[in-house]
Amino acid sequence: MSLVKTSFWNGIAVAVRMGTALLLNKLLAIYVGPGGYAVIGQFQNLISMIVTFATGATNTGVVKYTAEYFDDEEAQHRLWRTAGTITALASIVSAILIVLFRGMLARDLLHDDRLSSVFLWLAAGLVFTSLNALLLALLNGKKEVKRYVISNIAGSVIGLIVTGLLAYSYGLYGTLVALSINQALVFFVTAQQVSRTTWFRIRYVFGRIDRSHLKALGAYVAMAAATAIATPISQVAVRNDLAAQFGWSYAGYWDAMWRISTIYLTFVTVTLSLYYLPRLSEIREATELRREIIGTYRIVVPAVAVVSLTIYLMRNIVVRLLFTHDFAPMEVLFAWQMAGDVVKISSWVLSFVMLGRGMTRLFISTEIIFSFSFWLAAVIFTRVFGFQGVAIAHLFNYALYMVTMWYLILMRSPETRTATDPG
Repeated sequence: MSLVKTSFWNGIAVAVRMGTALLLNKLLAIYVGPGGYAVIGQFQNLISMIVTFATGATNTGVVKYTAEYFDDEEAQHRLWRTAGTITALASIVSAILIVLFRGMLARDLLHDDRLSSVFLWLAAGLVFTSLNALLLALLNGKKEVKRYVISNIAGSVIGLIVTGLLAYSYGLYGTLVALSINQALVFFVTAQQVSRTTWFRIRYVFGRIDRSHLKALGAYVAMAAATAIATPISQVAVRNDLAAQFGWSYAGYWDAMWRISTIYLTFVTVTLSLYYLPRLSEIREATELRREIIGTYRIVVPAVAVVSLTIYLMRNIVVRLLFTHDFAPMEVLFAWQMAGDVVKISSWVLSFVMLGRGMTRLFISTEIIFSFSFWLAAVIFTRVFGFQGVAIAHLFNYALYMVTMWYLILMRSPETRTATDPG
């Protein structure tokens, strides 16, 4: 399926997601407030880390090798059994650890011992959440875009209904419970979509672990683990620093700003995952790889720039539409955040090459370095420029990342250098 067709189907899912996000953000703004947004951000960062470990961090590798073995079903099945068995075991172990350490997690991360029982809900649904992520990876790797989109739409609708009802009824506590179980509920929709394909059988997902595929997945486990640890930890550190300087409400304003970026950039990031990542895995020639990168740039970056500029110009309306007047202080972040988002996507077009081509060491080192540099830049810039310094740090960090990716991927990597390139 082409990038344009993938973008079309993904656009349907993103349109639904943005519509549900509009309603959900409004509900959360009313029922949890800016301070609650900061706690939700902390919890979502933790969920991101936990789910990565509960899936054995195999999902990116499953996407790559499912696409790469498109003409070898037996190899796909050995891969899936390896990933499925790892996921089942890792999610069970992770759930047990969550139950055992729920008090510490509530106290140190959410700063409220009374929220410890939320982690019981997270543990209860973790196996289904992990299996949902695995099945989505299978759909992605098999390029079943329509079924992938249906599952994502279901996730958006279920998330709106469950989170909205629980937030209305129980405030912040209900919101955290909803975040714990939403993806577990979506599993049943994804499982139904996968079961209707001609290529899936349940016996293909569980069974003997294949050593060769385990080794092949190892590189992607390391890369996913680096992202799962470095990125959320840096965000938690930035959030804690903002709270220490300006209070938890300001940490919530930044989280709300980050949420806006996530919503409108989802169209691009999911499209890159659906089309671009499997495509990078298929390409054999450096010339073709460079052509794919340039072609993606021509479509993606101008689109993001136009949307970012529009959001900036309509920032007053956006804040009042998505949130409440209590979130007005976040408006000072828009200019720097939107500019940073354009640079971020520009750099990601290149950084996806590291995932698609299995550049393990380079990916891990850059993830760790630039996650740390974002926190460091935020600490420095907020003390020089005030609250808006956190958005300035976002732009500054991705500008450095973009330059680094351009040099490492296009100038130095043998994967993209052709015989006519200098050096």
